[in-house]
Amino acid sequence: MAERPPSEDDSIKEDAKRVGRQAGKSVGSWDYSRPNYPHNIHPALVPGISLDEQRRKYSVDKIVFSVAGILTVAFVIWGLVSTENVSVVANAAYSWVTSNLSWLFSAVATIVLFSLLALAFTRYGRIPLGKDGDKPEFSTFSWVAMLFAAGLGIGVMFWGPAEPLTYFISPPPLTNAPESTEAMQFALAQTYFHWGIHAWAMYALVGGAVAYVAYRRGRSLLMSSIFRRLFGARQTDGFAGRLVDIFAIIATLFGTAAALGIAALQIGEGVTIVAGVSEITNVVLAIIIAVLMVGFVLSAVSGVSRGIRYLSNTNIVFTIGIVGLVFFLGPTLFLLNLLPSAATEYVGSLFDMMARSAAWGQETIDFQSAWTVYYWAWWISWSPFVGIFIARISRGRTIRQFILGVILIPSSLLIVAYGVMGATSIWMYREGKPGFHDDMAAPEVLFTMVDNLPYSEWLPLVIMVVLAIFFITAADSASVVMGILTTRGRQDPPKLIVVFWGLVMGGIAMVMLLLGDETALEGLQSLVIITAVPFAIVMLLIIVAWIKELRTDPYALRHRYADNAIEQAVLEGVDKYGDNFALDVVPTAPGEGASGGTDSEHEDYTGWYQRTDEEGDPVGYDFATGTWEDGWDPETGTIEIQPEPSKEDTDRTQ
Repeated sequence: MAERPPSEDDSIKEDAKRVGRQAGKSVGSWDYSRPNYPHNIHPALVPGISLDEQRRKYSVDKIVFSVAGILTVAFVIWGLVSTENVSVVANAAYSWVTSNLSWLFSAVATIVLFSLLALAFTRYGRIPLGKDGDKPEFSTFSWVAMLFAAGLGIGVMFWGPAEPLTYFISPPPLTNAPESTEAMQFALAQTYFHWGIHAWAMYALVGGAVAYVAYRRGRSLLMSSIFRRLFGARQTDGFAGRLVDIFAIIATLFGTAAALGIAALQIGEGVTIVAGVSEITNVVLAIIIAVLMVGFVLSAVSGVSRGIRYLSNTNIVFTIGIVGLVFFLGPTLFLLNLLPSAATEYVGSLFDMMARSAAWGQETIDFQSAWTVYYWAWWISWSPFVGIFIARISRGRTIRQFILGVILIPSSLLIVAYGVMGATSIWMYREGKPGFHDDMAAPEVLFTMVDNLPYSEWLPLVIMVVLAIFFITAADSASVVMGILTTRGRQDPPKLIVVFWGLVMGGIAMVMLLLGDETALEGLQSLVIITAVPFAIVMLLIIVAWIKELRTDPYALRHRYADNAIEQAVLEGVDKYGDNFALDVVPTAPGEGASGGTDSEHEDYTGWYQRTDEEGDPVGYDFATGTWEDGWDPETGTIEIQPEPSKEDTDRTQ
């Protein structure tokens, strides 16, 4: 508070206050001793707690594993035994969801994007995803490379050439004339809309919230960990938390299975070209999936560090290489002119595309169901998988760096990649290149485009290898995430559980393909949209839960105190002494100081950093030295028993 130049009496009073405060005794009628905080540390001074510093007993969550496992295995059996019956039920559910809940997916995509951008530019954006002073685990270049790897895959190969061409031939309702110059620009803009900032905002929401609660609050890598403040500890560890984790598993299973099904379709198209087969049958698709699942099992049992890392690195190199070849062997000058204008069109048309809904008529409803709603559902389904992945590589970055980096960097890179592939297919169609026609199926476009590139006879084989690698890495990574969700957050789940989820995922992919009609894409799309509904609601709850956590963060608490203290001091100082005053830290009456009436002893502020042992019982902890009262060593995970003091030591102490 503001102070005038002290008189002798003032100095005596101040000295008495300081002495009394240091001794924990009352001065005057107020008590200046510290409340009984956990581990004798004020909640504003806690530096954070990392997941690795907590003592936790990991085991298979039998309820989560049983419920999610039984439901999904039963679905696979049902789909293989009675495909027609499943198709009828799925189509009915799909029609109901798209007619009645399309608005929900559009609302989630919009709310998530703008909520995160707003959060990034608030004071909360400076809070680190880790302890105070933690540095990013990976360099910016490595972090960007891994984000890029997470955003590339089957989409660039499958939808990159096909989606813009589809919009060019059959533009979205109430937009442009088919095959016009305006349709060409808008075709790429519509593709960017589906694959750009909205998609990555959903990943950033889940990834940021998980990274925050794991690396700053010390909780498990579970979706349910986000909701401890919202649901309460009892419900988070009970029914509500388990329900969230089950929804996350089911969404991940069907979302990833859709990607695997698309990869199988694309590989099947490659087989027809390389082997000279007239058409791909369900039997051939089943064989392709079976062979790829063998590769997945081998990758899974080899361990995360060897299997996923090596295959992911190979995948990203090949994918970038293919896009680069298309750029240089294709219509390079045309691409250099079209890509910047298409990106500008995307920015200019963004709000117009966001505003399209059922209110625009039946044609728009049909388009949204087939494309936009499907993509929003797919990103929602993928968000637990991709979100937990990017959470694991983002420790130490601030929330602002994380949100802006995750949303903007991959989106920018994908705009280039999709622009190259999509614009090349449009150019070839306009030029009448062999194989291009009005009613091309999506799996045909990539290989037809490659067939028209010079010196590229060998490229279809490379593309098939890339697709196979993507299938294996996606199945491997998603299965590990589902293993984490079913083992109470264990970061290296048992290989048998990982393999189980991968095999279930392959089975779902097969059922999805069997449900489709002409191109088999219908079955993939319908089931993704249906199963994403529960997790769409979870996404909205994540926003509320994360903000509630941030409001009681030590950083936020410190700055709230600072704002209150400085505002009060400056007002009082200027009022009493004009320009000639300084600030000092002195005791005040309860509720009149920097806290502004904040109850720093409340469970919301102190409960989260109370250290416990593996059984959940409180244990003493020294934040200054990082030592546990019972001698537990976080490096070894064991308790170092301290020797009993000898009689000589006791006598010497006395």
